[in-house]
Amino acid sequence: MMKKNIFTLNNKSIGDITLDVKVFGVKIFPDLIHQYIRYQNAKSRQGSHKTKSRSEVSGRSKKPFSQKGTGNARQGSNKPPNFRGGAVAMGPLNRDYSFNLNKKEKKLALKTALSVKISEDKLIIIDSFEINSFKTKDLIKDIKQFDYKSALFIYSQEGINKNFKLASSNIPKVSVLNQKGINVKDLITYDKIFIEKKSINEIVERLL
Repeated sequence: MMKKNIFTLNNKSIGDITLDVKVFGVKIFPDLIHQYIRYQNAKSRQGSHKTKSRSEVSGRSKKPFSQKGTGNARQGSNKPPNFRGGAVAMGPLNRDYSFNLNKKEKKLALKTALSVKISEDKLIIIDSFEINSFKTKDLIKDIKQFDYKSALFIYSQEGINKNFKLASSNIPKVSVLNQKGINVKDLITYDKIFIEKKSINEIVERLL
């Protein structure tokens, strides 16, 4: 087990929480993080690039000109790639770029990413995301005290405070995410990760 301070949204320490080292203190596997990000990027690719084959282009199968006497090479159709408007030779086709990672790899990759943020002191436990004002300027005034370049706020599956959601939606380089949607790419990409206190047990239950 490890101890981690709990803060309010205006960066005041109000106690501590015990974190499970099996989730927040595992050995770092950079290659697994790389593999998981490749997995995410591959899944997000549309794979919709497509060119027409000879069977798909419009045209006729009739010989475009006489086989002999024209001085040209013999042609059986106007659909080959060498004709204007013809098919594309060996062009791209619709495909699925995704590949599989097993459940143990996915869980370990998430635990590794969380442990990286803990080791860099960039994972911050927030007591609550409850705020009284929906004004963006009020929220910025509070969270700027954490000195972040970009921030990801992870809230409980119970939901997020409506005022917080409204206030954070207009802040550049700040995103909010339900703990059910945490992923390695976001955890590594964002500079600082803010986790609502009541989300910790939910994350631990998911990853153990």
